[in-house]
Amino acid sequence: MADVPSPDEVVAATRDWLERAVIGLNLCPFAKGVHVKGQIRYVVSEARNDESLLADLERELHALVGAAPAAVDTTLLIHPWVLNAFDDFTRFLDLAEVVLRMHRLDGIVQVASFHPDYVFADTEPDDITNCTNRSPFPTLHLLREASIDRAVAAFPDAAAIYERNLQTLRDLGIDGWRNLGVGTPPGENG
Repeated sequence: MADVPSPDEVVAATRDWLERAVIGLNLCPFAKGVHVKGQIRYVVSEARNDESLLADLERELHALVGAAPAAVDTTLLIHPWVLNAFDDFTRFLDLAEVVLRMHRLDGIVQVASFHPDYVFADTEPDDITNCTNRSPFPTLHLLREASIDRAVAAFPDAAAIYERNLQTLRDLGIDGWRNLGVGTPPGENG
């Protein structure tokens, strides 16, 4: 990613992906409410290495926990200059879990992961279903566990979301994903 856009452009691309893919395809039925209420904090990390990103992650975890949920319910920590290789990203996720435990935030905050080259363990890289977790830039999504619990309680059959998302992407297909204009379709990274 030699030609990375400005932080404002990174946030704009991420917001566009959220609106068109995550909310537009209803991949996360809980996202629309916090988006409409302006409760999503978008943070572009300037980190160029794992250590700096860990420091940013720690700072943002504490900022999220310290903020009133009505003001900031969730944070997208976008890091375009580090962990662009998916293998490096997945290894970092283990460190993120350690940070949660170290700061006694396990069970209070959860870290979800999104990446331009996201591949589920049981799929091939060009499988369209990987797009459920593909974002324009590597992103750590910090979520309050209490918010997740409330959203799941309010959603009938929350357990079916994952399977429904896979079918949504299969029905959409690569051409449909391409038409969303939110990221490179599977098999076209080059």
